[in-house]
Amino acid sequence: MKRIRSLLLVIFLLGVLGAGSELILLGHYEEPWQIVPLGLMGLSLAVLAVRLFRNDARALRVFRICMLLFVAAGILGVYLHYQSNVEFELEMNPAAAGWELIRESLTGAMPALAPGTMVHLGLIGLLYTWRHPIFSPSRNRADTSLETNETKPSHEEKQ
Repeated sequence: MKRIRSLLLVIFLLGVLGAGSELILLGHYEEPWQIVPLGLMGLSLAVLAVRLFRNDARALRVFRICMLLFVAAGILGVYLHYQSNVEFELEMNPAAAGWELIRESLTGAMPALAPGTMVHLGLIGLLYTWRHPIFSPSRNRADTSLETNETKPSHEEKQ
């Protein structure tokens, strides 16, 4: 399982670096909404960097939240791209409707399904954290017992 987890992380990193590079090259930062995927990608890389130095569950939980935001941003991005294409198509052809409008909007100037990459990367990141050993109950009990041993006065301190 450790090997699969490592491969998922490599796939995630390659995806974020590739998609992020493409967004930068396309100038996908002109409007506030366009910065969201780049910001989330940067945040995810920062969280993973922190995780290198702090191998605790907190960093991985933040990464999970970040991955959920990836999924949400991807769904919102598909909607925004599609809606922009619908508006453009209706300007060009006000009589467009039904399947013709849907088809033209999906294949329009804005790649309507491209933000789905964020969903894909978010799901890969969530798979990376799924059943991660850092969340195992035995590890948590060991961490808790360490904390309680530090806070409990020793037998010598009681006397």
